[in-house]
Amino acid sequence: MTRIRLTRRGFAGLSLAAVALVVTPAWAGTYLNRAAVLVAGATREANYLRPRVGDRELAAVIHRLAQARLAAAEDMTVPKEVVLAHPHLLLVLESYEQATEAASRGDAARFVTFYQRALDEERTFRAVLKTFGWVLPDAP
Repeated sequence: MTRIRLTRRGFAGLSLAAVALVVTPAWAGTYLNRAAVLVAGATREANYLRPRVGDRELAAVIHRLAQARLAAAEDMTVPKEVVLAHPHLLLVLESYEQATEAASRGDAARFVTFYQRALDEERTFRAVLKTFGWVLPDAP
């Protein structure tokens, strides 16, 4: 019978490998939670603005929120598991930012164009995530 002797170095290596297996899904999970909050907030506010697109003051407030959301997404740490999906998140948020900027200038037609672009890009973002086995969680 062969005995396997586990050295400190071997034990440390096995421990690190076990942690890596557990941390990788959690790391992608925290990215997905952050992305879900950003997308849900942008969508909720754009949906609220849509029937009120003529209210420039409201549009200006929502535009500032959209700018902050986009800046937050640009500064996010992105795990390698979802790195190919992240540009689509940025495009979603950029489209909402452009839509709200147009509304703040009173340009309803451009608002609708960028609003629709954001919805389309969100579908693409979700599809790319799904390709890699991830699902964007529902956010309140």
